[in-house]
Amino acid sequence: MQFEFNSSEPIYRQVADQIEDAIASGGFEEGAQIPSTTEISKEFHINPATVLKGMNIAVSKQLIEKRRGLGMFVKKGARQRIVAAKRDGFFDEFIVNLVREARNLNISETELLDLVKRGYNQ
Repeated sequence: MQFEFNSSEPIYRQVADQIEDAIASGGFEEGAQIPSTTEISKEFHINPATVLKGMNIAVSKQLIEKRRGLGMFVKKGARQRIVAAKRDGFFDEFIVNLVREARNLNISETELLDLVKRGYNQ
């Protein structure tokens, strides 16, 4: 985990994003225990309440769960939920704008698909 303390993005949001990224990349496997609030706060010199706020975001997204007396664990299906959300975001952020710009440039659907295929072959 790495945190940008000078970033405009709040630290608790960075904590949530780091947990999500670690799950998505396989750094935290389904069913595996993740570092505790105390471990993260001590290692990175972050207020434990800030770390907990970030962890609670991951809990609300159904990515991790607290097991009383044991700690936080990655929930089954967490990686699939992250990938699905990222795919939706990819469509909303990139594909919609790509198609809009292609239309503005009078690029046909066929031409656009050819350009995408060319991009894959680079």
